Amino acid sequence: MFEGFDGWLRIKDDPADSDHDAGEERPYRVSELINHCNFILEREFDDVLVEGEVASFKVNQGKWVFFDLKEEDFSLNCFMPLNQLHVALTDGMKIRARVLPKVTKWGKFSLTVRQVLPVGEGNIKKSFELLKKKLTAEGLFDPAKKRPLPANLSKIGVISSTNAAGYLDFLKILDNRWGGLEIKTVNTQVQGLSAPEQIVRALEYLNQHSDVEVIAILRGGGSADDLAAFNDEKLAHAIAASRIPVITGIGHEIDESLADLAADVRASTPSNAAERLTPDRSAALYRIRNNLANTRRYLLDQITQTSQQLSETLRAAKQLILQKLTLAEQHVASTKKVLASFNPEEVLRRGYAILVSEHSPGQSTEYSPGDVVKITTLSQTLTAEIQNVQKR
Repeated sequence: MFEGFDGWLRIKDDPADSDHDAGEERPYRVSELINHCNFILEREFDDVLVEGEVASFKVNQGKWVFFDLKEEDFSLNCFMPLNQLHVALTDGMKIRARVLPKVTKWGKFSLTVRQVLPVGEGNIKKSFELLKKKLTAEGLFDPAKKRPLPANLSKIGVISSTNAAGYLDFLKILDNRWGGLEIKTVNTQVQGLSAPEQIVRALEYLNQHSDVEVIAILRGGGSADDLAAFNDEKLAHAIAASRIPVITGIGHEIDESLADLAADVRASTPSNAAERLTPDRSAALYRIRNNLANTRRYLLDQITQTSQQLSETLRAAKQLILQKLTLAEQHVASTKKVLASFNPEEVLRRGYAILVSEHSPGQSTEYSPGDVVKITTLSQTLTAEIQNVQKR
């Protein structure tokens, strides 16, 4: 049985153990001692952060990662599953790792690595370039896969630390520029070893349990170490796989991360992300007023032009009517003259007489001697007898 003693455990004699004399200390079995040591390590350390330089890095059977973590003449053996390594490591790179100290069944002291990040600007950049090359070859950053941001947004998902200045600036600018938007925020760490996994879970949550139209991943400026969490391979894949378009606003303009490259849209800062997601209310109102003024001017121009065209049309119609009336009057006058020329009175005025047979007026124009006719002149009516008829 185990008994606590000054922070250590020892095995006391078991009275039921007949192989040893009473009071004699029983020796550990090898497995017991290893388990005993691991029990102490787990109780004292659970998991712990450690920094050091990578040496003898290798991948075994495509499944396991082995390397040494060195500092001057000191060295620790490290082990982790390959699928849990989300950054690129090489010998000579300084890293920070969350590890669980353990004694293996072969009696070797080893660190089981749970999370790892490069440390220092040079190491971070080297890891970034190696992983960028790999993911580019996989087509993860293909521009053809990028989606445009939805227009007229009403619901935005945000992944950030709610205490961060960048997040607060983002909300302030959203409200100032447009307002009335529904914001669903998932609070996560945005730096450190735990940040990538938390952000990945937040992405999965928003994709599966929300109706937001776009997801913004935000983190204000900081050092290369502060932003290293966004160069995580698993996070880059999660962003690229999101069914909802993703915009990143991480660091400053000069900062570039794998998360930026995987996103549909990269904003230079959290504030710029807010600007990219929303129209400017003041600018929109100006455009509306300007459009209304332009429309008013256009309508007034159209009314003026139409009025002028109508006036011209009316003048032309009036002139045409007057011309037709003049022509009609001339026709009437001409017709009157023609009709007047056929008036018998007019004929008589010109010195002619009207000859009508007394026997059968209007029946025949043939006369014979002895016929009596009535002769009408302008001033007289005469009765006469025809004495002679000659053919013309």
